[in-house]
Amino acid sequence: MGVLVEICACSAADVLESENGGAHRVELCSALKLGGLTPSAGTISECRKLTQLRIMVMIRPRSGGFAYSDSELASMERDIDIAGELGADGFVFGILRPDGTVDPVKNQRLVKRAGDLPKVFHRAFDFTPNPIEALEAIVDLGMTRLLTSGQRPYSPDGAELIRNLIERAGTRLEVMPGGGVRSHNIAELVRKTGCRQVHLSASKPYLDPSLKANRLISFGSGSATTDDYVEMIDQDVVAAIVLEANKL
Repeated sequence: MGVLVEICACSAADVLESENGGAHRVELCSALKLGGLTPSAGTISECRKLTQLRIMVMIRPRSGGFAYSDSELASMERDIDIAGELGADGFVFGILRPDGTVDPVKNQRLVKRAGDLPKVFHRAFDFTPNPIEALEAIVDLGMTRLLTSGQRPYSPDGAELIRNLIERAGTRLEVMPGGGVRSHNIAELVRKTGCRQVHLSASKPYLDPSLKANRLISFGSGSATTDDYVEMIDQDVVAAIVLEANKL
């Protein structure tokens, strides 16, 4: 049967690389260095035309936390409408209160907006102060799936909590590890957690050749040697982890 592999993609090229590598599903976002933000309507539309893979669209209006204002929430609702009209197969979102707990009211508005399509609570969960209470709140919202690293920087380090979450959720909610999943550690992660699906980027850094003439300038806040690189999916990396996942 194997373990389902979901790839975090940021472009049509990423989606095609994911599909060619044998991925089973993609999460589509922008600004991967910021943890993933809502992709453009054009990107969603182009990806939908090019692949039969299920596309889960990130609904996150900004970086820097998950306690959103009313106007940001309204933007998220409209983004769900637009993504749904363009063929999204589901949505990825998560809203916290200022104290880090799951916001039931604002999340419920997005759940309602998403209708019958799958709904994934993303790694905002990893910032919650009480993961068990957060899990139950997410279950009560009627979410489909939870993406988590087990409240650690990398999911292999959070395996104990992930296993606890999977066991507690049972059939009520899918729990999917993400963060630091690689072909060399997926078998151990599955063994330790009991998960049946994983999430990763499977990417490599790429520098657009148009930037090579002047490396003194950067459009980010850091150095020109790092900030202007983009992460792009490598189908060989995808294929390597799919190969290992199919053995499990």
